[in-house]
Order: sequence, then structure tokens, then C-alpha cells
Amino acid sequence: MPSDVLYEERVSSRFTTALFWGLTLLFARLSAWRLTSGSSPALIALLICFSALLLFYSVNYKMLVIRLTPDDLKLIFGVFAWTVPLDTVEACGLDDPPVFLKYGGAGIHFMFVRGRYRASFNFLEHPRVVIALAKRRGPVRDVSFSTRRPDQVIRLLQAALSARGAA
Repeated sequence: MPSDVLYEERVSSRFTTALFWGLTLLFARLSAWRLTSGSSPALIALLICFSALLLFYSVNYKMLVIRLTPDDLKLIFGVFAWTVPLDTVEACGLDDPPVFLKYGGAGIHFMFVRGRYRASFNFLEHPRVVIALAKRRGPVRDVSFSTRRPDQVIRLLQAALSARGAA
């Protein structure tokens, strides 16, 4: 870990990985079955596309990397990354979205929570931290992410924010 990194965590989910691989295999088998039974090419193409998309999910959403430095928080989910400069953070805390949004899927999601548009990097079974942005990033007002150690992440974020404010 580089010396300027205050915190780094790699979060994964066996449940999510198994779910994505299971769905990938299901759609691959369905497409193979429909191919051998002489179904319409459009249906076969659709099933192959679903299988390919779920294969991408299986590989890309295997691990979330959380990296906090004195200047920013970086969230890396496979080929996707989101950097939150700490000078744009207004507040942080435990995330408690409505249940239908909390369990609405794993991976990266964009959604409205209590009237604020949010980017969410999550696994279903881990707690989440939410960061309120002082200034919108496009339409995004909040960023949330799963972590195994939400209390430690919040404490370190607040310390880093205090250090930036005192500088």
C-alpha cells in the first residue's frame, strides 16, 4: 500500500459472484437449447446477449476496491472507477436506503434516494457508507458503497475531512 493511502479495502461477495455465474450459465444453456431446437434467430441472439452481459457482470463485479487518500476516495469496480475528491464532500455516514432500493441489486446502480440522485457501488450483504457531495457531479448528489468496516471508514473519512478543513 503506498504511503499516502490512509485506508484500502477489497470487498467481494461469494453470493453475488455465484448468482452472476449461475445466471450466465442459465442463459448460455437456454441459448444453446434454443439454437438446437430451431428457434427464431432473434430469440437466440437475445439469449446470447443476456449470457454475454451476465458473463461481464460475473468478471467485472467480483471485487470492489475502496482506497482513501488525504485528497480523495476512489471506488474501483472492475473496469469502472469513481473518484470523490474530499474537498467536494459535505458529509458522510451509514447508508440506510428504503428496503426495495437496498436489495435492488449488486454492482453499480444509479437511483433516487429521498429525492437525491445517487451512484451506488454495492454488494447486497455488506453494510454501506454514503457520502453527500457539496457540489453535484453531473446529476449525482450522493455516492454510496459497500464495506465490511463502515465505522472505520466513516471515522477515517471524517478525520481526513477535518484535516483538509484545518489546512
